[in-house]
Amino acid sequence: MGLAATVVLALIASCGKGTPGNSGSTRIIIYTSTEDFRTEHMQGLLKEKFPGYDIVLEILSTGNHAAKIKAEGTATEADILLNLETGYMETLQDFFADLSSFDTSPFLPGTVLPSKKFLPWDKSSGAIVINRQKLADLGLPVPGSYRDLLNPAYRGLISMPNPKSSGTGYMFLVSLVNAWGEDAAFDYFDGLAENILQFTTSGSGPVNALIQGEVVIGLGMTLTATQAINSRNIPLGMIFFKEGAPSITTGMAIIKGKETRPAVREVFEFAMTTLLREDKELFCPEPIFKNQPNNIPNYPKDIPYADMAGVYDQERKARLLERWKY
Repeated sequence: MGLAATVVLALIASCGKGTPGNSGSTRIIIYTSTEDFRTEHMQGLLKEKFPGYDIVLEILSTGNHAAKIKAEGTATEADILLNLETGYMETLQDFFADLSSFDTSPFLPGTVLPSKKFLPWDKSSGAIVINRQKLADLGLPVPGSYRDLLNPAYRGLISMPNPKSSGTGYMFLVSLVNAWGEDAAFDYFDGLAENILQFTTSGSGPVNALIQGEVVIGLGMTLTATQAINSRNIPLGMIFFKEGAPSITTGMAIIKGKETRPAVREVFEFAMTTLLREDKELFCPEPIFKNQPNNIPNYPKDIPYADMAGVYDQERKARLLERWKY
């Protein structure tokens, strides 16, 4: 779900606002793995709310985001983390501040760990994304199951993210391992590989390939497909097979020791209320709040979620990815 390259977006290049780490500093560094259009929206809101603060949003791929925190621990320059996958958040939580003093009552039951070391940022699903018009032009049927994707007529016309580099790809892998068993799932992907044009490095890759007309079917993100439909007027459709939509959640946290700075607490409070609410209203409406609406045009409602048990088990993940050979 993150960008492949690191991009730094400085909201205000103001100097003399205090050295990061000082209790009175108003320089805030935020690591995030949100897509660029979501980050840009946050950037605008933060600039408007805190015109006197020097706030930097640093966009990192999910893997780089987690690796930096694992390597740097509480010595990291980051003050706040946003949109890092829950599995990584769980393994890194010793580096996070206790968030018990913040109001977590708006969140759905079970979304906040008892430790309250991190809070939910979003839930996002995957879908089988198709271009119905191009399928019709090629005289190809709309697939109705994962097995249908093995049809040789689709050879070179399907794109999927690589589980080794993409959380999106990994969640598709886990959903089928849970549904069918490990051996059957890997046998399936061996067959599917015959029809794959490219195993992309990022979760957005399959939808990008659909936009470019390179493929007609992509195992991609619901959010990314909806964004393409709404902002680019791309005629895409989304299908959820009987195994359900694979999904993952992400979280947000404050690095331990940074919670004593008033500016960090102020920005985090704004992030967990205004930034989070607007992100759900505009981009990713899948439920993390109680009574959360979904008013985004073309965003699927009542998504049937797959069994994602064990998706955050890091030992299991290492074993499954060791077996993945593409």
